[in-house]
Amino acid sequence: MARAEWGLQGRGKWVCSYKKTTLIICFLNIAVALYFLRSLYASLYIYSGNVSRNIVLYTPDQLQKMEESIRIRMTYKPTKLVKWVKKLENEFSREMDAVQFPQHLKQKITDEILQRLRSLNPDGADIELDISKEREAVESWRNEKLKEAKSALTDKTSNSTIPREEAGMLARALESDWAVLSEEIGLWVPFEVSNEEHDDEPEGEVELEEEVLPGRPVPSECHAELHTDYDGAAVRWGLTHHKDSAADCCQACLDHARNAKEGEKKCNVWVYCPSEFGCHSPDIYEHKHQECWLKFAEKPRLNFKDRYPESYRNSHPSAPLNVPWVSGVISA
Repeated sequence: MARAEWGLQGRGKWVCSYKKTTLIICFLNIAVALYFLRSLYASLYIYSGNVSRNIVLYTPDQLQKMEESIRIRMTYKPTKLVKWVKKLENEFSREMDAVQFPQHLKQKITDEILQRLRSLNPDGADIELDISKEREAVESWRNEKLKEAKSALTDKTSNSTIPREEAGMLARALESDWAVLSEEIGLWVPFEVSNEEHDDEPEGEVELEEEVLPGRPVPSECHAELHTDYDGAAVRWGLTHHKDSAADCCQACLDHARNAKEGEKKCNVWVYCPSEFGCHSPDIYEHKHQECWLKFAEKPRLNFKDRYPESYRNSHPSAPLNVPWVSGVISA
């Protein structure tokens, strides 16, 4: 009996101590929470007080000076420069749109232009087409295609072979973005340039360095001219006619003139590409090292001489500064 009473008393004490401990912990939590709330309120009060104290009140004289400063900055604002930058951004945007022109349409345009150019020479003879005829053929194709694309857009009953979803892109490319698209598909529409007189070079321009042609020396009867490209009707297509040196190209022209049959055109102009990197030309072909063109012209005429004109390089960014070809006119 005594043991039972002692057990109840001990259990009562344990229960009492547990309740006290719980109450103490609750009071501590409340005290900590109140402390943090007070600290937060104090920091907000200090911040708001600092903000209110940092407000600056300007005098009328200071405000007038600030307005004058803004007016001066606006007066000296580079408006012309801003306009030029916007113009360049628009042009760049147009070029990016042309670059994103679908590849299959670019290929289709290239094939159609090549087909139109080949139609000028249905026999497939190795002759050089007249520059003006090539230009007219490309421009004629462009006008016809542009008309067909616009018709496909406006006339639902049109018999055009151009899908309506492609007609808009094609019309824009052929009209406003034609120059950029021409570069993208590797088309350079040739035009005639005559540089027979060379007294218009800018003052102080460095003269072309004297170059030594690789291979054996060119005979005097070849009349070789560095950095020169002569026009003429091709009697031997240079894309498939390569020679080891300019002297060999000239000799091929001499041999052709000597062995030509009666009534055939005799070579009297030779044009050779001595550059290992190939030679630039305003046509759709890629001209490689050692190409040898044999031509005939009743009155030989220059295409380019010494340097490409600045206006030409502006429209043909891939053109080098100097004409890479070497040419010559031999005696008939």
